[in-house]
Amino acid sequence: MTVHAFFPTYIYTANLQRAGSKDLNRQILQETRQLRDDDVAGRKWSAKNYPGGYTSYGSVHHLQRISPTFEFLQRKLQRHVKAFAEAVQWDLTGRKLEMTDCWVNVMARQTVHGLHLHPHSTLSGTYYVQVPARSPGIKFEDPRLDRMMAAPPRRADAQPENRTWITVPAVPGQLVLFESWLRHEVAPNPTASERVSVSFNYNWF
Repeated sequence: MTVHAFFPTYIYTANLQRAGSKDLNRQILQETRQLRDDDVAGRKWSAKNYPGGYTSYGSVHHLQRISPTFEFLQRKLQRHVKAFAEAVQWDLTGRKLEMTDCWVNVMARQTVHGLHLHPHSTLSGTYYVQVPARSPGIKFEDPRLDRMMAAPPRRADAQPENRTWITVPAVPGQLVLFESWLRHEVAPNPTASERVSVSFNYNWF
């Protein structure tokens, strides 16, 4: 008897670079704080859509085009994006993945990022800048979950690949890449310190 495992869901994690992430993170933090101070539209959007936190998603979401720091981040991401595309065996003949969006997220105490996906994108990801102890990682949902009409619950000791939810820890200097259709969320930040990350989308069309 053979039990086959088909239709895998890929999630990529890696250190952004071998050295220098602390300096990069300090620069990103400085620019994020300045942006939050200046971004009146973003603060208003966040008050309505991201209570307790700040994100430039609804206002300044092309940071790689306007900041040398985020353009540097984009260049550092290129080899990781290429590695992910090779892992999932995408045929990108005649086209290439291009970063379309790049924005910052600041999760204050009890700020939550509800379940969502990234429409009109191919590849999405997050780079972690500041992650206080006990702050949450990114939680992914099994994309088949809404079709499991009569499936029994998974055992508490089930292997990660057999669970219906999996959480990838947030670590400063690390990034996570995933296909944009994969739903995910971030639980409330239980700490008094801010959790800061950079999110981004890539498209190939």
